[in-house]
Amino acid sequence: MAKSASSDAHESASAPIAPTGVRPRSAVSAGVGIVGLAGLVSYLLIARFAPDIATFLGIDWGTRGAMNGPNSAIASVLACGGPMVLWSIFVDKVHRNPSTGIDWTQRRPWRETLDISLTKLAGMWATWGLIALIYATMRYYWEGNYAFSMNLLETVAPWLLLASVPYMLWLDRRMIEPRDGCYAFGRWLIAPGQPVDGKAIGHHLRAWAVKGFFTAFMLSIVPGNFSALVTVPLSEILANPYKTGIWTINFLYLIDVHIATVGYILTLKPLDAHIRTANPYGMAWVAALVCYPPFILMSGGPLDYQMYGSDWGYWLAGHENLLIVWAIALVLLTAVYSWATMAFGIRFSNLTHRGIITHGPYMFTRHPAYISKNMTWWIGSLPFLVTAGGWVEGARNVVLLGLVSGVYYWRAKTEEKHLLADPAYVAYWNWAQEHALVPRLFARMTGRTRPLIRLEPDERVGPVA
Repeated sequence: MAKSASSDAHESASAPIAPTGVRPRSAVSAGVGIVGLAGLVSYLLIARFAPDIATFLGIDWGTRGAMNGPNSAIASVLACGGPMVLWSIFVDKVHRNPSTGIDWTQRRPWRETLDISLTKLAGMWATWGLIALIYATMRYYWEGNYAFSMNLLETVAPWLLLASVPYMLWLDRRMIEPRDGCYAFGRWLIAPGQPVDGKAIGHHLRAWAVKGFFTAFMLSIVPGNFSALVTVPLSEILANPYKTGIWTINFLYLIDVHIATVGYILTLKPLDAHIRTANPYGMAWVAALVCYPPFILMSGGPLDYQMYGSDWGYWLAGHENLLIVWAIALVLLTAVYSWATMAFGIRFSNLTHRGIITHGPYMFTRHPAYISKNMTWWIGSLPFLVTAGGWVEGARNVVLLGLVSGVYYWRAKTEEKHLLADPAYVAYWNWAQEHALVPRLFARMTGRTRPLIRLEPDERVGPVA
C-alpha cells in the first residue's frame, strides 16, 4: 500500500507553516484506527468460535464450523469500518471540519440545487459506467479472486445507484460550492460545447480511477486471508516459532487489508474522507501500479527476487533460537506496516491526498510502511540464499530485490512531489527532517542534511473536491 503521510489537512490552503520544533497536528486521530481494530478483532473471535458460542447460547449450529466464508469476510470489513465511522462522527466530529466543504446550517431550496444535482448524477453514473465497462471488458477481473469482487459489486451496484439520488440531492443543498469535478464532468456530457473546468474533470476521473482499481483489488484479497486466520487450529499456530510467526504476520496483514478496504470505500465528504487531489504525475501512477496485479513486476514478473529461493523458515529450520529472533523481528516490522495503515483511519488510499498524517509511526519517518515492508522482504526472504543455481542466482535475487526497493523509493518521491503542493505537508516534512528518528539517523550516518522547504506566501494547494 502507498503510505506516505498523506490522507488532507484541515484548511491546509491557509494554514501557516508550523514551527519545526512542534509536530503538526494529524488530520486523523489515533482513536479511529484503534476502534476499527477492536471491531475487527471482536468479529474475528466471533467467527472463529461461532460453534462454541452457538452451543453456549443454546442455538442449533448443526455441522457448520467457523464462519470463514467470503460473506463473513465482508461482514468483518463492516465490523471494522462501523466503529471507525461512529468514532469519526461522534468523537472527532469530522463532519464539522471546514475541509468537508459543507455548511450544515445551510439548506438551500430544492429548486436552487436540483439542476446541479441532476448534472452531478449524470457525471457520477457515467463514471461508474466507465468503470463497469473496464471491469466487463477485462477478463482478468472475472478470474480467480477477482470473480468474488465482481459478483459483490454486481450485487451492490443497483443499490448504490438508488442511494446516490437522495444522497446527492441532500448533500448539494448543504455544500458551500456543489459545482465540483463531478459536476464539471456531467456538464461536459449533457451540455457539449459549453465551457467547463478541464482540471476539475481530470481530478474527478483520476480520483475514481484510483477508487475503481484499488477497491476491486482489496475486495478480492479480503476473503482468502480472513478464511485462513479463522480456520487454522490453535495447535498448528503454536507448533513452532515459524508457524506462530507466520500466523501473527498474517493477522497483522489482515488488519492492514481491512482498514485499507474501508478507506477505499468511504471516500465521503460528510466524513471528511473525500479525495482532495489524486496524484497528477504519470510516473507516480507507473511506480504504484507496477506493485499491483495485473501490472505487478515482482511475484512471477521480471523483478521476481525469489527464484530458487525460500523463506526464513526453510533456512533456519532446526535453529530454534534463531527462528524466535527472526519471528520477533518480522512481526515487529509487519506491526509497523499495519500501524501505518491504522493511522489513516478511514482515509487510506494510494495515489491520493486525503489528509496529512503525523501521528503513529509517522512520528519516526515520513514513509514507515515502505521502510518496514522492504525490511521484511530482505529479512524474510534472505535473497542471497538459493536452493539451486549457486551464487549466480543468489546474486541475481539480491540485485532484483534491490530494484524492488528502488521502486518503493521511487513511489515515495513521486508521492512527496504531489503532497508538497500542500503547506501542511511542507510543515510536516520540515518537522520530520529535524526531529523524526529515521531522517536524523540518516543524516548522522551520511553526514548530510537536506535544507528545509520554504513556500512563498502565495503558494497554495491544488484543486480540491
